Order: sequence, then structure tokens, then C-alpha cells
Amino acid sequence: MTAPKRKKARANGEGTIYQRKDGRWESAGYVLAADGTRIRVRVYGSTRRGAADKLAEKIADSNRGLPVATADSTVGDYLTYWLNSVAIHRLRENTHTRYASCVRLHLIPGLGTKKIARLTTKDVRTFLDRLRTTCQCCAQGLDAVQKRCCSVGECCQKRLSALTVTYVHSVLKSALEHAVREDELPRDVARNVKTTTHQPRRFRPLTAAEARQFLDAARADRLHAPYEPALRTGLRKGELLGLRWEDLDLTTGTASIRRSLQRTRTGGLTHLPTRAGRPSAVSRSRPNASTPSRSTGTAGKGARDRRAGLENNGLVFTMPTGRPLDPANLTRRFRSFLHRAGLRRIRFHDLRHSTATLLLEQGVELVVIKELLGHAHIGVTATVYAHVRLRLQRHAIDILSTALDGTTDTNPPHDDGDDTPLCAAPFR
Repeated sequence: MTAPKRKKARANGEGTIYQRKDGRWESAGYVLAADGTRIRVRVYGSTRRGAADKLAEKIADSNRGLPVATADSTVGDYLTYWLNSVAIHRLRENTHTRYASCVRLHLIPGLGTKKIARLTTKDVRTFLDRLRTTCQCCAQGLDAVQKRCCSVGECCQKRLSALTVTYVHSVLKSALEHAVREDELPRDVARNVKTTTHQPRRFRPLTAAEARQFLDAARADRLHAPYEPALRTGLRKGELLGLRWEDLDLTTGTASIRRSLQRTRTGGLTHLPTRAGRPSAVSRSRPNASTPSRSTGTAGKGARDRRAGLENNGLVFTMPTGRPLDPANLTRRFRSFLHRAGLRRIRFHDLRHSTATLLLEQGVELVVIKELLGHAHIGVTATVYAHVRLRLQRHAIDILSTALDGTTDTNPPHDDGDDTPLCAAPFR
């Protein structure tokens, strides 16, 4: 009679694995912690193989020198691990830099010493409430360095805006959600906290009359090429500056938005892919013999002509030398242009808001504007331009009242003449 075959023992360093009374499998082993020490971690799975694979992945990361966060880590240790080992591979560099600044300035000072497994919803709510009411000059120690504010008994009351507090909350939620996905936490306690809704930043888009004045003045500026398509297409600044000739189809009047030109801390001027490449209508009017063509391709024709003999980078909008146009330089030149032309001071991004606002006022459907602007969800478009829609709703009620009163005054808001609406051409 042969003896029963003994189960093969796990090799040294592979950890232990066994089935719990509740039917789940638990695996445990030693890995590298965020503080440089080695700690024992436990992972769980519905099958033996699932638990073993999870532990093997953590041990493999540890053997490569990557710290592994656990439920025994502090919030500060876990945030450091998450930023350097997870978020850095999923976020754009500028976004990662903002996340890191948020963690360093607010989350670690406020919650860093707490054990992540013992973090409660009340802890998060108390932290956010304190963040809203605390003078940041004092909280970050700036008063002691510069001998001002609380250090001299005259607090400047420099508090964070509601938008910044919401941003801090979202970063914490992202980190804790990852901990839940890795089975380090049973739930994301930050998700149960409701932050106060902040008022969206108000902007003053150009009216149709101001937009026509802007376009007339832009044609006389030597850097006019990006200004006109910015207003006529609603493209972001980085999307305009990252546009290549290969992205344009001048026959159909469309452009494929694939990349954005941005300046990063480590890479300088860098072409980054957009979140979702999208086609965009380019032409906004029918050119005639007396009116210059108003398509993006023709507006950038001067830049195309200047490329001869210069640096061949394929970009539509460049410096006179052919080099890429820095977004910060474009912003400064845009401000100078507005001042010289005697126009109201606006941000370059407000040209994009002006596009959407004028389209709404001409009756273009919200879903079309959402696609044109490249918003991920129509709710973003509806929220940003809620005040415009409210004004149009009031106008609709006025039209009804006018009809019921027997008059015929149905002029839309901001209608300042009988000229063809600025952005009323059909979309392709």
C-alpha cells in the first residue's frame, strides 16, 4: 500500500496560505514597507490561487525595491506609496505634480500620522472642516518664516477656497479607492463625506459685438493666427498649439485633436495626448471675395508660409523662427494684444467660453457643444454653462409672454444687429 502523497511545501519566502473558516483564502508574507522596514502583510481571495497570486505580486514588487503599503501603514506612508508607485504611472506629469503638492501641503500635515486602517469618516470630515477654517499662512508655517500673520498677532485669515478643499478631498478619495481595490481597506471612508458645493468660477464671455470687434483687431496683430481659431472652434490653448498640419483636412474643414502642447517640469515643452482624440469642425463661415477665409487652416496660412527654410516640426502655429509657441508666452502676448486694441481684458481660455456661449445663444444643441469642446460628459457642459441656459430659459418665457400679449418682439438676448450670427454656420 502506497503512502498518501504529501502536499509540496511552499518555498522559503513564498509566505503561507490557508483557508479561513468563512471559506475565503488568506495568504501572508513579508514585504518592504514605505518606511524601509520589512513587515508582514495579509491578502485575501475567493480561491487559493487568487490569494497566492496577490501575495506573489506584492512580494515581487518588494523584491524590486518597491515599497508595499498595508493597512498597518499610516495615511502619510500610504499616500507616499500611492503617489510614487501608482499615481505616477496613471497621471500626466502636471497632474501628478498638483497631486503631490496637495498631499505635501494638506493631507500629510492633517491626516498623515493616523493609521489608514483606523481612519474614519468623522476623521475625514473633521479634517476638511478644519481645512476650510484654518489660516493657511499659519498652518504651513509661512508666518514664522516671514514674521507676519499669526506670528505677530495679526492673522491674515488666508483660507482655502471651496474649490481647493474639494480638490484635496478628491485626491484623498482616489488614494483610498486604490487601497480598497488592493484589498487593503474594506471601504473608502472619504467617499461618505459630502463636501460643500462650490460656485463655479464666473466668467464674462465676449458678446457677439465684442467678438466681431476682437476678430477685426486680431487680423492686424502679427500673432493673430491662434486668436481667431480659438474663438471660432473653442479649442483649448494647448490643443491649438499642438495642432499639426497632418491633423487638418482643409477640404472638409475639420481637424483631428490628438495632442496638446504643454510645459512640464521635467520635459519642458511636451506634446501630450488628449484624453480622447476627437474630430472638430473648423470652418465657421463662408468666405467671400471681400472677407478673408475664417477657417483654422487659412488663419494659420501665414504660419505655414513662414515654415519654409525654418525648423520643420509640422506645427500649424509657431514662432517666427519656426519653434513651438510656448503657452505662457502666448498668454502674455494675448494680454498685450488686448491692451493695445483697447479690448476688455479676458483670459485666453475665455475665448473657449465665448464660443460655447455664443453657440448656445444661437440655439445650437448642448450635445453638439459638448462634442465640440471635448467634454467627457454632457453634465460638465451643462454645469459650466448653467447661467447661460438660465438666461435663455428666461428669454423663452419672455417669448411666450410676448406671444400671449399679442406682440412680436422675439429678439434673442445679446442680439445687437441684423448681421449673420458669429457662430451660426452648420457643423460638419
